[in-house]
Amino acid sequence: MADNANLKQIVDVLDQLADDTSVPRNIRRGANDAKEKLLRQDEALDVKAASAIFILDELANDPNIPLHGRTLIWNIISQLEMVK
Repeated sequence: MADNANLKQIVDVLDQLADDTSVPRNIRRGANDAKEKLLRQDEALDVKAASAIFILDELANDPNIPLHGRTLIWNIISQLEMVK
């Protein structure tokens, strides 16, 4: 399934963001929250993607996020929009 491969790739990027020490702690925590939403087994994929997009959108609008972190989040959001 292409969606599962995409999901794995998105989760890997979220892990990368969560482990990036140049990104503020609240952004790393949000990346972990979004990853946990995506990995839940009890919800439909489109619901999980929408929940993760909501979290990531809030993070992207944080004034303290460095530019590379914001770009990563935008890329993840656009990938999640294709998964739906």
